[in-house]
Amino acid sequence: MSAVNQTLVVTGTDTGIGKTVFSAGLVQALQASYWKPVQSGLEEETDSEIVARLSAGTVLAEGYRLQPPASPHLSAEAEGVEIDPDHLALPQLDGPLVVEGAGGVMVPLNRDLLYLDLFARWRAPVILCARTQLGTINHTLLSLRALRDAGCRVIGVAFIGTAEPEVEETIVQFGKVAHLGRLPMITDLGAQPSVLAETFARHIKLDLIRAALTGGDCHEYC
Repeated sequence: MSAVNQTLVVTGTDTGIGKTVFSAGLVQALQASYWKPVQSGLEEETDSEIVARLSAGTVLAEGYRLQPPASPHLSAEAEGVEIDPDHLALPQLDGPLVVEGAGGVMVPLNRDLLYLDLFARWRAPVILCARTQLGTINHTLLSLRALRDAGCRVIGVAFIGTAEPEVEETIVQFGKVAHLGRLPMITDLGAQPSVLAETFARHIKLDLIRAALTGGDCHEYC
């Protein structure tokens, strides 16, 4: 199986919605490696460091590490760097790989390239993380449309936050997308990978994700 077929891209509708914790849970569940192509902001714990701490999984070195905590293109410009998409080819691995984007789908990497363009170039299946707070219907449906218009295969939406069944069902209906489960906010993550693993196994539909990873039929909408 090729590296692309073993790769899952995790993106979100916005920044700070919990997709790094979701990515850590996915790394655990799939016994996968993790890669953050571009890390903006180095003063606090980075996404790669969070995933390493929560999953105890293999974390690959970022393609770019940028000091300022901003959109990748602005962080790169502040450091006199231009992000080159050719430097962000998917790593070639034998096992599964979870790749986490930055912020939302339309975050710029440079003045000519969005993360969305990179996702389309990779041709790897995508999981869209969405918060359950007010505004999520609009943000999620717009993100789904952008991904599909770019030719990306969307596995489904993983919700993060408190349960909002009617909101979640509305997104599934209008977005014609698989519901991959809802990860509740976890206040006692600490340094114990088992806490996340147990919560992830209870709430996320790993069978659908594994089916997509192996090229199977994950859902009528996939």
